[in-house]
Amino acid sequence: MSFHVPGKIAGMAIEAGVQKTRLSLPTMLMLGFLGGAFISLGFLLDIRVIGNLPQHWGSLSNLLGGIVFPLGLILVILAGGELITGNMLSVSIALYARKISLKQLLNNWFWVTLANFAGALFVAYCFGHVVGLTETGPYLGKTVAIAQAKLQDSFGQTIISAIGCNWLVCLAIWIAYGADDIIGKIVGMWFPIMAFVAIGFQHVVANMFVIPAAIFAGHFSWADFAGNIVPAFIGNAIGGAVFVGFAYFFSFQKSLKEKGI
Repeated sequence: MSFHVPGKIAGMAIEAGVQKTRLSLPTMLMLGFLGGAFISLGFLLDIRVIGNLPQHWGSLSNLLGGIVFPLGLILVILAGGELITGNMLSVSIALYARKISLKQLLNNWFWVTLANFAGALFVAYCFGHVVGLTETGPYLGKTVAIAQAKLQDSFGQTIISAIGCNWLVCLAIWIAYGADDIIGKIVGMWFPIMAFVAIGFQHVVANMFVIPAAIFAGHFSWADFAGNIVPAFIGNAIGGAVFVGFAYFFSFQKSLKEKGI
């Protein structure tokens, strides 16, 4: 399996960020809807796999959930979708390289976040609530327990947890940029995503699914949801734009300038 070195990946990430800001609004909204739905389908699969496992399995159930959750990002990257957590890497590194403006970054982040939320709500309501996939038997208990775990962190804890999450998510995307073949991309993405899920870090789009799924089942409130989403977004932005985007741009900016990027 062929792969690219980090310095070359940085240039690829910059170009990807530029292209994302050039999408038309209808395209951005459609792909953003798909991105939110794909991540939610990965989370729904996670819940359906681990929801009925024996309690004494302990953290092994977290690992099993983490093994199947990467479906969401695989669909986003390979089937096509826009995901705000990934754009926090690619669009920000394009900004650092002065290929786009701050206005373009904010425009992209705003509309993709909104569309991701719509996609996540669609899966939570239609599949979770209407079909009942998150509201029957042990699956309801698991959905509520996961949502409760997300909501019980303080504002500061949620930010820190979300930094860790998007550090791993954006590393998964970074590795995917580095592989030319489909198997390489899947394997490269799998382990960082599995790690963030097994650890229990806060992912803003995943939370857009699981917390509303619990709300539709009669638990928690939209005020609780808002209190989680704001710090989760902030932390994810720091994790993607700073810990990955800025870190690699700073490390390779000299070679990027030499290549005219």
